[in-house]
Amino acid sequence: MRVISGKYKGRQLDPVPNRLTRPTTDKVKEALFQIIGPFFQGGNCLDLFAGSGGLGIEALSRGMEKAVFVDKQPKAIRTIHDNLRSLELEESAEVFRTDAFMAMKAAGKRGLLFDVIFLDPPYGNVSYEKLLGAIDTYHLSTKKGLIVCEHENRERLVDEYAGFSRRQTEVYGGTTSITIYQRKEQ
Repeated sequence: MRVISGKYKGRQLDPVPNRLTRPTTDKVKEALFQIIGPFFQGGNCLDLFAGSGGLGIEALSRGMEKAVFVDKQPKAIRTIHDNLRSLELEESAEVFRTDAFMAMKAAGKRGLLFDVIFLDPPYGNVSYEKLLGAIDTYHLSTKKGLIVCEHENRERLVDEYAGFSRRQTEVYGGTTSITIYQRKEQ
């Protein structure tokens, strides 16, 4: 695992030392960032189900100002901290060991808004409709914010849900799809 582009291009990231996480491959990560914007001019991102923190770190490398990382596994949290420390990104990040829904509720109470929200839960374990509903309920997305859902190819996500509409879906390899949502135009 490595950072694909930006300030930290080529730097290695440690994976989570267990079989409970499924890191986003470099190929999928590179394609994803070509879709959502190769580089950012500031902004905030939320990396739920962060694992090693690879997606949020990639966003920071490409110009996001701040990233919030959430995972409930202790080994994942340690790995995120190690990866942030090795890249000297601690000042640009917050890391929380908690459930994704509790994290979203807490972020909503703080009034946090995100330009990009990465959703990469364990395949088949969490409802994307519930996740999108919570993002809408807690007003976590900016008006033009993107929600990136990584899921199995066989899982079909709805076109519209909770104030968001599907912008596009891309299939990568035999098992992975990326579906991107954006807030519906008012």
